[in-house]
Parts: sequence; C-alpha cells; structure tokens
Amino acid sequence: MIKIGENIKFEEFPLLLAPMEDVSDPPFRKVCKQNGADLMYTEFISSEGLIRDAAQSKKKLDIFEYERPIGIQLFGSDINTIAECAKISTVVNPDLIDINYGCPVKAVACKGAGAALLKDIPKMVEMTAAVVKSTHLPVTVKTRLGWDDASKNIEEVAERLQDIGIKALTIHGRTRVQMYKGSADWTLIAKIKENPRIKIPIFGNGDIDSPQKALEYKNKYGVDGIMIGRASIGYPWIFNEIKHYFKTGEILSPPSIAERAKVCLEHFEFSLQWKGEKYGLIEMRKHYGNYFKNIPFFKEIKSKLCTSDSINEVRDVLYGLISENAIFERENNEKALLLN
Repeated sequence: MIKIGENIKFEEFPLLLAPMEDVSDPPFRKVCKQNGADLMYTEFISSEGLIRDAAQSKKKLDIFEYERPIGIQLFGSDINTIAECAKISTVVNPDLIDINYGCPVKAVACKGAGAALLKDIPKMVEMTAAVVKSTHLPVTVKTRLGWDDASKNIEEVAERLQDIGIKALTIHGRTRVQMYKGSADWTLIAKIKENPRIKIPIFGNGDIDSPQKALEYKNKYGVDGIMIGRASIGYPWIFNEIKHYFKTGEILSPPSIAERAKVCLEHFEFSLQWKGEKYGLIEMRKHYGNYFKNIPFFKEIKSKLCTSDSINEVRDVLYGLISENAIFERENNEKALLLN
C-alpha cells in the first residue's frame, strides 16, 4: 500500500495526472479521472495572484468530490505569501497541498519561483517548512533533478524536505536548463528511492508515453508511482491502458474515432459548464488536434471545430463523428467475424 500522510491510500501502484498550466483544469481532470487517473492536481496557482484575490487564481481552487484524491498546487517566491496561500487553499478542503519547485518557464523561474528554488536550497527548505506549518493537510513537492547538469542536488533536496515534513516527492527526470528537451534521466530518481533514509513515497515523472514504458520504468527504477503529463493531453485513455497492461501484459486497442469523439464531446460539455459558454467554446479549441492526432481526414473537421462560434455546430460535428464512425466500425467488425 502507498500512503501519503494518514488518509490518502492506494492499494495498487498509483498513476498521477501532472499539474499542467492551461491544461489540467476541472473539465480535463474529469475525463482523466473517468479513464483511470488515481491522483490529480490543479493547475499550478500563483501565490501572489491568490493573495491579490485575482479571479483567475481563485477559479483554479475549484475542486469537486468526484476528483478525490485531489491536490492544490502552489508556486511563489515569497515565503510568507505562499504560506498564507496554503491556509487559503486548505479552506476549500483538498486532500493535499503540493508545492511546485519544478516549473522551468522563464515567467516563473526568473521571478524566483518554481525551479528557481533549486538554486537556493535553504530558502526552499524554509518555504516548505512554512507551508507545512500552515496547514493540517499533507504537503507534497514536485521538482526536478537540479538547475543544470553541474548542480543536480535532488538527493540533498529529498532528504531535507522529508526531514521538515513533506509526505511525498515527485521528481521530473530533467534539469531546469533542459526544459522538456532530451530524454528524462530516472537514474537519480531510483537512487533516491533506494536511499534507506527516505521513507516517503517517491513518484517519477518524465517521458512516460506508453504502457510498455510505464511497466519498464516501474520495474527498473522502483518508484512508488508514476506521474503522467503531456502523454495524457487529448489521450486520457493512457491511464487505463497502463493499468490493463500491468495486469494482463496485453496492449488495449487504441480508442476508435467514435470513442475519441465521445470523450471529446464530454470534455466540451464539462468545459461549457465550468467556464461558461463563451470561454468554454473558445478554450476547447486547443484540445481538438490532440484528441484526433494522426487521423488522416481530420484536417477539415478540425477547421470546423476551431473556427465555429456555435456550440450546437460543434456538438453536431462531434455527434456526427460518433454516429458515422460507430456504424462504419460495427460493419467492419461484422465482416471480420464472418471472415473468421
């Protein structure tokens, strides 16, 4: 059993949905939960924005019962501010608070937040201790191997953060300088897991994009769970595909066009409900290409979905994909049965 604090428990190897800015909002999280994600996080929330009562930051605090267990992820550069934000976040009753020490983008790191804290471990420790003291909830951390190849300090980070009270650590197998380029290196993640001083769960993140790779990394690096980010965008099925492969060794068939359209439509409807019709319609446009990636005839359909200002027209296109392709696929299956 994998435990985060006293109340978050997983009987089997958990699969985590990564917090992704402008992606892992409640509509996206809902389709991932329906397709096997075990633990999810909000988009990362600016502590400065939350203190200023910024509407966008406050909106990201929205969580729903069906999402549990769910963590709120915070980032910031000021210790007192992020500690105060942990108190604010605790009020909405998530299952845990997560601190982002891994975001590599300039807009975050150049302001002394996210991965920038990897260059100032004493401040990272002080900030984490302040957050731990400000909430009764389990506090977890997501970070990277280090700032660059010359300063891979994740082993020190893991020990010191555990010592001041975090309940789990997720490590992305790249440095900040790497951004998302090159291959993720999980060897240091494995070394931390093997450290006899480390008692908290260690989750690995980076480059998991198939059931085969998930099983390989689980066995090779000995982590307590795997966090999946980019591979889930437009493909929430990856969580159940991995779980099925773990249990049976079989690769599930990829979702049909009708199945893709069905889940995309569900995502669309959730987006309208949560964001309102205007923004829900517009912001779903960034997802269509991912839902129908590598579908040869999709270019024209994508153009309709991305340019339409009519909710009903988008629905009609997706319903059309569901019905037309369901009929086509059923006929093909019947022919295959006759041939056999």
